Amino acid sequence: MPFRIVFMGTPEFSVPTLRALAEAGHEIACVYTQPPRPAGRRGLDLTPSPVQCEAERLGLDVRCPISLKQPAEQEAFAALGPDVAVVVAYGLLLPRAILDAPRLGCFNGHASLLPRWRGAAPIHRAIMAGDEETGMMVMKMEEGLDTGPVAATARVPIGPDITTGELHDRLSEKGAALMVQAMAELERDWLVLTPQTETGVTYAKKIEKAETRIDWNLPAADVHNRIRGLSPFPGAWCEFHLAGKPERLKLLRSTSAEGSGAAGTILDDSLSIACGTGAVRLVEVQRAGGRAVTAAEFLRGAKLTAEEKLS
Repeated sequence: MPFRIVFMGTPEFSVPTLRALAEAGHEIACVYTQPPRPAGRRGLDLTPSPVQCEAERLGLDVRCPISLKQPAEQEAFAALGPDVAVVVAYGLLLPRAILDAPRLGCFNGHASLLPRWRGAAPIHRAIMAGDEETGMMVMKMEEGLDTGPVAATARVPIGPDITTGELHDRLSEKGAALMVQAMAELERDWLVLTPQTETGVTYAKKIEKAETRIDWNLPAADVHNRIRGLSPFPGAWCEFHLAGKPERLKLLRSTSAEGSGAAGTILDDSLSIACGTGAVRLVEVQRAGGRAVTAAEFLRGAKLTAEEKLS
C-alpha cells in the first residue's frame, strides 16, 4: 500500500526524487521547502525554490517555515499524519520532535558513500579530493549529522574530467530511483538498515570563497580537481591582465596536459598552464560578464600568448 509522505527538499537536486515518489503512487501529504529568496539584479524579487515550483506544478500543498524548532510548527507537521518523511537537501535542521513524528521515521537521500563526506557539500568535496567513486545513499535519519543507518546504496564512478555539475545531475537521477526502491522495500517490510562504520569518516564542509581562487603553485592534479570540483558553481577563478588591467577569469573545465614552467605561465596556444608540478589545459572559461567559451575563443578575444602568466 502506498505511503503518506511528507517531502522535504529545496534545490534542483531534490526535484527528481519528489517527482519519482509522486509517479510511484505515493500520497504526498505536504512539501516542505526553504522560503523564497531574493533574486534579480537588485534582489527585489522573491524566487521560490525549484522544489516549490515542482510541488505547485503537481498541485501539492507547500510549507516554507524558516525554522522547525517552534512547538507550533512541530505540531502542524505531526498533524499531517505521515507514514514517512523523505528528505533530500532540505537545508533545515530536523529537531527530535520532527524525526519522531512519522510512523516509520525520516529517510534522507545523501550524495556520498557514507561515512565519507557527511555534511553540506559532498559532491564538490569528492571531486576536489580526487575520489574515483561516489554514490547515493538512503539512510534513516538520526539527530547526528548524516550518522543514521544506511538503507540503500547506488555507486557512481567519478570520471577524470567530470565536473560537479555533471555529477550532480547523475546523482540526482540515481537518488530518485534509489528512494523509490527503498520506499517499495519499506512497504514490504524488506528494508534492511545497516549501521555506518566508525572508520573513514570525513566531513564535506561548505565551500568557502577563499577556496575558489586557483593557486597555480599547487600540483597539476590538485588544480584540475579544484577547477572541476567547483564547476559550474561557485566556480574556480584566476586573473589575467588585459591592457595592463587585471580581469577575473572563471575556469569551468580543464584536463591534464604536458609541459612545465613557472607556475601560472601559459605554455602554448591551447591554453595549457604550468602548475607547481605538471600542467593543466583549460578547456572552457568565462570572462566577467561574458558567456562560457572555449579556450580558443577566449585566446582570440584576450590575445594572450605563450609565456604570459595568469595570476
